[in-house]
Parts: sequence; C-alpha cells; structure tokens
Amino acid sequence: MAQVRRAPLADQAAELLLERIRSGEWALGEKLPGETTLAPQLGVGRSTMREAIRQLAGRGVLASRQGAGVFVTALDAPEDWDAVLRKAGIVAVIEARIAIETEAAALAAARRTPADLRAIRRALAQRAEHLSDIDSHVDADTVFHRSIVAAAHNPVLLDLFDSFTPRLREAMIEMLRIRRHFGGDADHDVHAELAGAIADRDEGAAAARSRAHLLNLRESLA
Repeated sequence: MAQVRRAPLADQAAELLLERIRSGEWALGEKLPGETTLAPQLGVGRSTMREAIRQLAGRGVLASRQGAGVFVTALDAPEDWDAVLRKAGIVAVIEARIAIETEAAALAAARRTPADLRAIRRALAQRAEHLSDIDSHVDADTVFHRSIVAAAHNPVLLDLFDSFTPRLREAMIEMLRIRRHFGGDADHDVHAELAGAIADRDEGAAAARSRAHLLNLRESLA
C-alpha cells in the first residue's frame, strides 16, 4: 500500500486518501475507518491524518459528523472553478451562457424594475457605440448581458455570471477574431428585441430570444 514519502505530510496524506476514494474503496455515504486505522496505513501520525481529513472536508469530499465519524460525501474533489473556466473551449462557454442567461432573461422580464430597464437600455445604447474595436465591443456587450442578469434579481445567477466574466470575455474576443466580423444592424436588432421583450414583461419571448441569439453564436462556430 502506498505511503507518504515527502513533506508536506498532510497534503500528501490527503491526496493518497483521495486516490483511494476515487478508486471506489469506500462508497458515497460510507463511513471511513478511524484515524488509528488510516494513519499507519499512510505512514503518518494521527495529527497529520486529522489535518488530511480536514483538507478533504474543506474540498467537499468528506464530512465529520459529531459522535458518528467521518463520511464520504463526494467521490472526487471538484476542480477549482477558475481552472475549469480557463480550460473551457468557446463552445462550452457559450453553452454555459445559454443555461445562465436564458433563465435570467425570463426572470428579468418578470422582475425588472424601472431602474433595471433604464440600465438595460443604457447598456444597449452604449453597445451600439462600440463597433470598431473587438475588445471594447465585447466589454460593452458583456455590460448589456450583465444588466439583464442583474434585472433577474437572483444573486446566485449574478454571482455565476460575474465569476464567468473573465473567461467569457476571453472566449468572445477569440470567437470574434475567428469570425472577423461583429456588430451591425442585424446584431443590434437581436439585442434590441431582447431588451424589448424584457420591457414588455414577456418572459417566454425574452427567454426564447436570449436562447436563439446564443445558439446562433454556437452554430456559427460549427
């Protein structure tokens, strides 16, 4: 059985324990053996074993239940969100936008306030003014789409969009450089129609227009 060879011991022990969980040694929801059993198996002391368990608990893999023991709550540690986004391709980014923004558009149509609508219209007008430079156009486009997500008044969707923005910006700039054209009357009309559906409180039309726009982006890469 593999044992820890180098410091930091707790980090090494956590990774070895995670490998055993990934391999299926314990099922989801199953209780782990006690520290006195695991520590010698990994060649570490009990205090190091406790720290390794704390690390995996922090990563969502294990959970300590007072008086009951330590249980498996996930079969792998999720990769850091920023790292996932950095690796994501353009199509994956657009598909994630569809999931987030289609729902946000419907919610915005239902919940938007007069202040939200002013922000959406202001962002739409500013977007139309940035058609000569890819970087500034993408930034203005992002502000427009964020104004719609903000109008949904769902903090989880807005946090997702904001965490997504750096990779979104990178992917959209890359996509527009591939396409070599952007903006134009037809593109502006699509965004104006989306804003109009939200102004009209038409949830179905807002969701449909958001989805159709993003699907068109995805299909243009095929």
